[in-house]
Amino acid sequence: MSLLVVGLSHRSAPVSVLERAALAPEARGKLLQDAVSAEPVTESAVLSTCNRIELYADVDKFHAGVAELSTLLARHSGVDLDELTPYLYVHYEDRAVHHLFSVACGLDSMVVGEGQILGQIKDALAVAQELHTAGRLLNDLFQQALRVGKRAHSETGIDKAGQSLVTFGLEQLAAGQDVAAWARGKRALVIGAGSMSSLAATTLVRNGIGELAVANRTVARAERLVQILTEPGGPGAATGLRARAAAMSCVEHELAVADIVVSCTGATGLVLDAAAVAEALTGREAPLALLDLAMPRDIDAAVHRIEGAHLVDIESLADAAADAPMAADVDKVRGVVSEEVAAFGAAQRAAHITPTVVALRTMAADVVAGEIARLDGRLPDLDDKQRAEITQTVRRVVDKLLHAPTVRVKQLASEPGGAGYADALRELFDLDPQTVAAVSRADTRGESHDARERA
Repeated sequence: MSLLVVGLSHRSAPVSVLERAALAPEARGKLLQDAVSAEPVTESAVLSTCNRIELYADVDKFHAGVAELSTLLARHSGVDLDELTPYLYVHYEDRAVHHLFSVACGLDSMVVGEGQILGQIKDALAVAQELHTAGRLLNDLFQQALRVGKRAHSETGIDKAGQSLVTFGLEQLAAGQDVAAWARGKRALVIGAGSMSSLAATTLVRNGIGELAVANRTVARAERLVQILTEPGGPGAATGLRARAAAMSCVEHELAVADIVVSCTGATGLVLDAAAVAEALTGREAPLALLDLAMPRDIDAAVHRIEGAHLVDIESLADAAADAPMAADVDKVRGVVSEEVAAFGAAQRAAHITPTVVALRTMAADVVAGEIARLDGRLPDLDDKQRAEITQTVRRVVDKLLHAPTVRVKQLASEPGGAGYADALRELFDLDPQTVAAVSRADTRGESHDARERA
């Protein structure tokens, strides 16, 4: 089986296409289930963020896999395949591993080095595990990607270059001013109570806003976020933050008294249209700063044309990020990624031969057991001590004969092009393919840990 990723991101597609292709949470689960039901696919995981949609899969045929994953992305995103295809990219085997590790380190993010992508990768893996669409390969891959991302942030200065999309967006709204000085004492409205909205609210509070309203479809989630921000030890407790939760029906009222609006919901349609923003600006002199981090967009793009409104959205963030300088530590992170890709490939190749080695040792153990049973029939007068000594001697002989070739074949298999050694071992020892496959299935379920240790 082989790793394949098909996707599109802010690097391959315009925001208008990304916006239309964005997957609702419920669509992601259906996409995963449909993927593993397809003939060439055995595992699947989807990474869907505000600026990328990627479908990862373990496939047995490259071309059939590309065709199937592309069709599924088109079907579940609602964008016609012919329109979507020019913006899709495909990565296979080591290139697919390299891509995900680069994504995990923030090298492929709109804001280079941002760390929020790690949480999104973790969520993608959790969903695939919950739906049982991630097997050994994707579990290993995504867990290793999380470790690689953490290593990059701890061993290099990529954090100096990286910011969250929230921080970068607020900097664009502040237009060159210090964000804390610009935000201090202002009234803010955060629409949504998910991870991005929570980060936005926390960032605003830490930058000194005086008043905060959190509006959400489920008011209880907004209330919980307000509680976290204002409880003793929370970021707003020391500043005397005035905060409240609100229903979505109150958004227009809250908009009329806000200075800053940040919106990031999972809505499929607009949350704020141009008319509502224009109405909120009627009769006031103070400008209204709006940050739209949703995909598809929450705030009508026509707001850009309203006097007194300053809208920063994903599209304008992409333009601004393209002009941002790359940090010197990016090269160091690329070195980390290359090193980790090589290590992951070696580990996977070595793991590929482990079921064959386990099957070989199992066959050898069966041969020993059979010969000892035959010996019992020929020499029934052996006492328990003699029988145990003979058994141990035979086992030591078999272990010594198998030790060097099995250790060496694992070493050879871990090198590029080493996949054929497992086939050679099966052929030389006439191992039953079904026995090897059974070991592989047990390995996937975690049932052969002891056997792997012995191998």
